[in-house]
Amino acid sequence: MNEIQLKYGCNPNQKPSRIFMEDGSDLPVTVLNGKPGYINFLDAFNGWQLVKELKEATGLPAATSFKHVSPAGAAVGLPLTETLAKIYWVETQEELSPLACAYARARGADRMSSFGDFIALSDVCDRDTARLIKPEVSDGVIAPGYTPEALELLMAKKKGNYNIIQIDPSYVPAPVERKQVFGITFEQGRNELDIDGGLLSNIVTKNTEVPESALIDMKIALITLKYTQSNSVCYVKDGQAIGIGAGQQSRIHCTRLAGQKADNWYLRQAPQVMDLAFIDTLGRADRDNAIDVYIGDEYEDVLREGEWQKRFKVKPPVFTREEKRAWLDGNRDVTLGSDAFFPFSDNIERAYKSGVKYIAQPGGSVRDELVIACCDKYDMVMAFTGIRLFHH
Repeated sequence: MNEIQLKYGCNPNQKPSRIFMEDGSDLPVTVLNGKPGYINFLDAFNGWQLVKELKEATGLPAATSFKHVSPAGAAVGLPLTETLAKIYWVETQEELSPLACAYARARGADRMSSFGDFIALSDVCDRDTARLIKPEVSDGVIAPGYTPEALELLMAKKKGNYNIIQIDPSYVPAPVERKQVFGITFEQGRNELDIDGGLLSNIVTKNTEVPESALIDMKIALITLKYTQSNSVCYVKDGQAIGIGAGQQSRIHCTRLAGQKADNWYLRQAPQVMDLAFIDTLGRADRDNAIDVYIGDEYEDVLREGEWQKRFKVKPPVFTREEKRAWLDGNRDVTLGSDAFFPFSDNIERAYKSGVKYIAQPGGSVRDELVIACCDKYDMVMAFTGIRLFHH
C-alpha cells in the first residue's frame, strides 16, 4: 500500500489529507490499530528517527515522547532508581525490561508536556513497556514490532481506538527530501549527520575531562536536538533528557525554558514532593498538575483553605523558595546541548543554576571567547561540534 487517507490535515478544515509515496512504492508503515492523523504521523516519523539514532549511537534501547513535532522527553534504557520509579508513577515491583525503562524515563522527564503524546520505541514493544503505556494518556505508538501480549494490552486503550503503527526498521528514505510551503516546493539533502565521539572531540575549555557517562549524555542531547523544532536546547542527565526548550526565537529563552523543566524534574525528587499525600481518587494527570503548581511560584494557591483538600489528604508544608534553591543546588553533572552557538554568556550562567557541567554546542560566535571564559569560571567542560542542528 503506497497511500493512507487521513481524516484531515493539521486542522479539521484542511482537507483532503493523506500520506503517500511519490515513487509509487509501498509505505514502510502498517497501521495495526486506530486511525492515526496528520500530526500523529509527523510525530511518529520524527520520533522513530530519533530513537533509531539513539539506539545506534549508544547501543541501548531508546524511547521518546513526542508532542507537536518536538520531543517532550527522550531516553535510553538504563535501570530506574527507586526515586525515579516513584516520581514516574511506575508502581510495579518487577524488574522492568530495558525498553520499558527507556519509555518510563522518556515519559517521566516532563509529564505535563507528555500528556496526550505520541510514543516512539527503538525495539519491539514488549509486555513490560505496554503495561507502562496502558494507563497513560497517549495518542499512539510507533515501533518495529509488538509481542502478542503487548499488542493485546495496547489495543484495549481508548476503547479499542489507540493508534498503533508498525514501521519497517530496514526502510531507508531517499537522500533528498522535499516539502511544499505556499505552493512552493523546498528541496534539501536529508540531515544524515552521524552523532559520534569524533564530533565531541574538540574540547575548548580548561577542563577537558569527559567521563563516558557524560559522552553518552552529549550524544543524547544532540540527537534529541536534531529532531526538535529550532531554536532548541536540551538538558540531559543519566541517559535521559530532563529539559527540552523548543521553538523559541531567542537562545536564552530556550535555555531558560529547558532549564526550568530540568529544575522541575529535580524538584519532583525533593522530600517535600515525594511525601505528598494525594487523595485516593486523584488521577495521575491531576497529580502531575498539583505537583507542578506546588513546586512553582503559585504554590500558595494550592494551599488556600478549601483548595488543598481537593488534592491532598493532609495540608502539605510550604515549599519555600529558599528550600527549593537549596535542593536544586544538589543537582550536579548535568549535560547541555544546543542546536546553534551561544551568542552570549548569559546562557552559561543560566545553565549553571541547573547543575550543568558538560556542554556541547557548535561554536562560531564572535563572542566564543566570552562564553568559554564563563565556562572556565565554573570549571565546566565544553565541546565545539562545529555543526549546527536546526530542524524546521
